[in-house]
Amino acid sequence: MAAVLHVLKTPDATLARAAIEQGLGAGDRVTAVLLPGAGRLELPRDVRVRHVPGDCSYSQLLDLIFESDQVIAW
Repeated sequence: MAAVLHVLKTPDATLARAAIEQGLGAGDRVTAVLLPGAGRLELPRDVRVRHVPGDCSYSQLLDLIFESDQVIAW
């Protein structure tokens, strides 16, 4: 079970959603970080969602990046 971090900066998350669902199906722990401009996206309920700079600072985002096994920026 890998820790996967998706960093989204655009409101079009069609491809990201498909990758997130695939990771969840594989048993990964998935976190999605929404940067300014990403808006409010509908993601599966098993995804841990963080908003920068709302409930997650850029410093905390950096920590999440180093804690993750895989980081994907969209």
